[in-house]
Amino acid sequence: MKERLQQLQQDALSALQQAEDLKALQDVRVEILGKKGSLTEVMKGMRDLSAEERPVVGSLVNTLKKEFEESFAARQLALQQQDIAAKLASEKIDVTLPGRQTATGSLHPVTLVSDEVVDIFNRLGFAVAQGPEIEQDFYNFEALNIPKDHPARDMQDTFYIGDERVLRTHTSPVQIRTMLEQQPPVRIIAPGTVYRRDSDLTHSPMFHQIEGFLVDEQVTFADLKGTLVHFLNEFFGSGHKIRFRPSFFPFTEPSAEVDIECVICNGEGCRVCGKTGWLEILGCGMIDPEVFASVNYDAEKFNGFAFGMGLERLAMLKYGVNDLRLFFENDLRFLKQF
Repeated sequence: MKERLQQLQQDALSALQQAEDLKALQDVRVEILGKKGSLTEVMKGMRDLSAEERPVVGSLVNTLKKEFEESFAARQLALQQQDIAAKLASEKIDVTLPGRQTATGSLHPVTLVSDEVVDIFNRLGFAVAQGPEIEQDFYNFEALNIPKDHPARDMQDTFYIGDERVLRTHTSPVQIRTMLEQQPPVRIIAPGTVYRRDSDLTHSPMFHQIEGFLVDEQVTFADLKGTLVHFLNEFFGSGHKIRFRPSFFPFTEPSAEVDIECVICNGEGCRVCGKTGWLEILGCGMIDPEVFASVNYDAEKFNGFAFGMGLERLAMLKYGVNDLRLFFENDLRFLKQF
């Protein structure tokens, strides 16, 4: 039995040293100390020994078991360190390489323009108001002096949702909703999404407008002109010529369109301004008394002005964008420039 144990000790220690990885090492442990392992079988056979042999063999078995476990632990540590060294060699990071940059988001150019316009008018005392994008015919047309048989409805290219609901064609319904809720003085700016059946290089079926209006006593066209001239100087920078041209809108009288000296060519004439030297920026006018009648305002006591502009157009001019569709394609090569 003693010779058998000595041979088992040599074989076990040799097998530990020959194990090349942790799995092979664990297999050796099972072969020696497992339920059917060599040393386990010897320990089971001790019950057949005589009383004199049992203590001697038991001492040898315990010594062998202790030595095996110590050798196993040492070999396991060596193999673990070997694995770590191999991983460090294969997975090391070259710190001389540029670091990986995390892509950061930014505001959309239309949002940037909207925020800038709102900020300018906030400083003039205008509050921000919002309204629904699915609008009732009354707010979108009738209360704005556009009855069902009015030819201006054809100009709007409307998306209808049933007989009395539409996708709003402008942000002017916010004007009606606001005036129905509060009495003058009222000073509001209303940015928002609008919809029209139109699509080309300079038009989109979904785009953004910003409506502004002011109602109080003794408001004049001069107040309107001063407000818009201040805005354009703030937005595009001072030094550009500005002109007001007579126009027509059902909800304002008198009405005007506002042009600014081309910010691209400084009025010399280019492709953007059609060689005219002028760019159309917005529409405006004094609020028609018929609109006041729809919201129960006293037209004898109060008057006011309103204006509206397309945010995409402002963004195209401010950033030199030549195709409206770029704002809606979500191309990161375009958007990251802002």
